[in-house]
Amino acid sequence: MTESRYTRPPPPHRHAGPSAPWPWIDIHDEVDANQLESPLPPIPPLCDHNDCGGCWKGYPQSRFPNWTPGQVLRSGIAEAVHDYDTTDPCIIHYVNVDTGGFFTDADKHFVREGDVDVFWNEIAHETRPSNLRVRALFIQNLSGPVLQMLGAKYNIEPFFFSSSLSSIPSRFQEEVRPGKGDRAPSSLTIFAFAISRLISLEQMINTQAPLRIGQGEDMHMLALDLLSVHLIRRNDGLGSTIISYHGHDENATSAPYLHERIRFAGQSVYWQSIFQKSPDPTFVLLTFIWHAMYAWDEALEKLYGHICWMESQIMRSSDMDLTRDLHTIQAHLLHYSSLLEDFRKSVVFVNDTLNPAMDSLPNDERLLSRKLLEKECNNLLIEVERLEKSRTMQERRLKNVMNLVFSTVNILDSKRMQDLTEAAVRDSAAMKQIAYLSMIFLPASFVAGVFGMNVKELSAQTLGTLPHYFAAAFPLTAVTVWIVIAFQSKHLFKNRETSSFWARLAWPILMFQSLFSKSKKTRTKTETVNCCCWCNL
Repeated sequence: MTESRYTRPPPPHRHAGPSAPWPWIDIHDEVDANQLESPLPPIPPLCDHNDCGGCWKGYPQSRFPNWTPGQVLRSGIAEAVHDYDTTDPCIIHYVNVDTGGFFTDADKHFVREGDVDVFWNEIAHETRPSNLRVRALFIQNLSGPVLQMLGAKYNIEPFFFSSSLSSIPSRFQEEVRPGKGDRAPSSLTIFAFAISRLISLEQMINTQAPLRIGQGEDMHMLALDLLSVHLIRRNDGLGSTIISYHGHDENATSAPYLHERIRFAGQSVYWQSIFQKSPDPTFVLLTFIWHAMYAWDEALEKLYGHICWMESQIMRSSDMDLTRDLHTIQAHLLHYSSLLEDFRKSVVFVNDTLNPAMDSLPNDERLLSRKLLEKECNNLLIEVERLEKSRTMQERRLKNVMNLVFSTVNILDSKRMQDLTEAAVRDSAAMKQIAYLSMIFLPASFVAGVFGMNVKELSAQTLGTLPHYFAAAFPLTAVTVWIVIAFQSKHLFKNRETSSFWARLAWPILMFQSLFSKSKKTRTKTETVNCCCWCNL
């Protein structure tokens, strides 16, 4: 098993909400000509599901004609509808919240492949308790028919499913009906934790891939997860509805897990008091968001411990693997900054998106509910700010560790350079000793060379003379000096362009021209100064 299994592509944020007029159509994609020429109305009338013959089978085109087959295919909805595992039944965990704020009737419903028509009849003509405030549905192993049935029954904008399937954080409000209700889908990035002993040892700098932290038995990976919730708020006597989508990844937040957590939140004295004071179903949505906050807090807590461990390791060594891990964590921390900002925007969205159904309540009750919502949203914003400060602190500590690594490497390099310098000094001292030793024998070598010359002045039997020696030695010496200076003339005449060795052989001429130009410049400068002095006089 490798990390690529848990790696998700970068989310295309342009397709996150219905405000984008071309859902899942990119710049170079062709527009469906048949849809352009269609005489049907863009917004079909609502269906009462009495004699429609199963309008859910055509979802999403049956409710949203602008979603052409090509767009449905690119959004991932077509794959979810047609290419699902028919052997695993779709399980819908649900819990009711009554008008008194109590969580009741928690159960689960199995939808098998052969029971889709029975399930459609149940939800199309469902009867709900008269004291129901909100019903929360947690979808496990979402199948194609269940996706279409839920979309057709609750008239869900396909953007909710496409954002959930493609892991795109999104939030929007639609179908606002003053005094009656609205829809507020929201998708929020959170963390999922898993033991990473099955993950490959090689880790990439990819912020969409899991981040492996810890060592040994305490090794974990921080994998991104998506909390997708669709809230339908209304006051028509049937109660509001919350639909929670859960992906098929084994490390994603499962429907049974979140179903249990939300039920347990209903046992909280603090939250039970809120549920009893306000009939707004938005407070149930806040418990979902608190789950995201818990995931973020635990992730940063584990990451803090891992950074502390890395600091202690780097104090003792400068392992290059640790250095690469530092850069990987730094990239993830920078990515977490944008995710936390998206988290903050989601909380602000919940706080600012008022429930239109609350307008039908008395003014005092509505104001009390509004103050409670602002208070709880502010509590969440304070927590998000704390998470961002924790992330910033960890980023700074990481930079400090990276600076420590670079300083350690520089110190080690300085020590190596010092050792090399000391070795060079020792070699220089040895060369000096050899030079001094050579100087002792140089006079004797010179005398031996002179007396060993075969010239008539020293050996009468020879034909050579001292003039012969000087006639041969002086020209050879002159030629040697000429060639050496020709090689070095590019350094002697820096202001001249001497492109080739053959041009530099004319160095005496170059030297004469250089000296002449210098003297000429000096003479011109002197005449200019004298002229200025006469002018001043």
